[in-house]
Amino acid sequence: MAEREDGERRAGVADGRVRALLQRLFDGSRLSPTQRRLARYVMDHPDEALFLSSVELARRVGVSQPSVTRLAVAMGYGGYGELQRELRAVALEGGGGGAGSEAPNKFQGAVRAEIENLRALERSLEDTGAVEELGRELAASEPLCVLGLRVSAPLAGYFGYFAKKIHPDVRVLTEGGSAAFDALAQARAAGGAWVLCFLLPRHPRETLQAMSYARSLGLRVATVADRETGWIRELSDAVLPAEVGTRLVFDSQAAAMVLAGVLLEALSDAAPKRAQERLEEFEQRAARLGFFETG
Repeated sequence: MAEREDGERRAGVADGRVRALLQRLFDGSRLSPTQRRLARYVMDHPDEALFLSSVELARRVGVSQPSVTRLAVAMGYGGYGELQRELRAVALEGGGGGAGSEAPNKFQGAVRAEIENLRALERSLEDTGAVEELGRELAASEPLCVLGLRVSAPLAGYFGYFAKKIHPDVRVLTEGGSAAFDALAQARAAGGAWVLCFLLPRHPRETLQAMSYARSLGLRVATVADRETGWIRELSDAVLPAEVGTRLVFDSQAAAMVLAGVLLEALSDAAPKRAQERLEEFEQRAARLGFFETG
């Protein structure tokens, strides 16, 4: 009995080391939804991951074998075999420090990771000067374009919905291609000076094309992005970082949503009299027309 319990304890420690390595690799990689499904299966079944071939793993998860290879490559390995060899080496390491009875489940882990993203956002806002200055620039831009395509469209819509309550001319662009080009050109011709762009993973080429076109028109671009790459800096006059959560199949965007709220506050603070007048006008109209339930 004691021997069996000792064996189970060692297996738990080995699984914990494998999970810890995998979590570090996953957190440091940009994975597609399919790759995340694979990654989660490997995390949940570390003992299998040590011995399953890429074909067997693909069959278990219900994906193609090349998807397994692409997962390993995305994590910095030459192929799944190379990743598997490192997992085996980690599992066989001596010493303790592995599973941990307090290890969170995957849902708690996702929330904890998002809390860290919010803490990073908090630190980035310690100096309020840059956001306040951007709020003044956006407030002065009439019209103000808000660009967000694909996964970023809901964020652009959220910001635009509230910005319209305090700014006289906000134009939300959630369709790319020639439609975005037309809208940007019209905004510039009408006297617009700024575009606020939400650019979260995965970064659509059509968003980058729209940003480039905006710059060619003389519009300035402020970008909310998950990371500040060279080409984002090149296409932006201001970059505001907001990390996304990557622990689940699809990204979570809590930090970006909070940052959008911060920018709305800065927009309001930049023209307080106008903002208050417009908000009061809306409240009067809402009461007169019965927009909302009051009971």
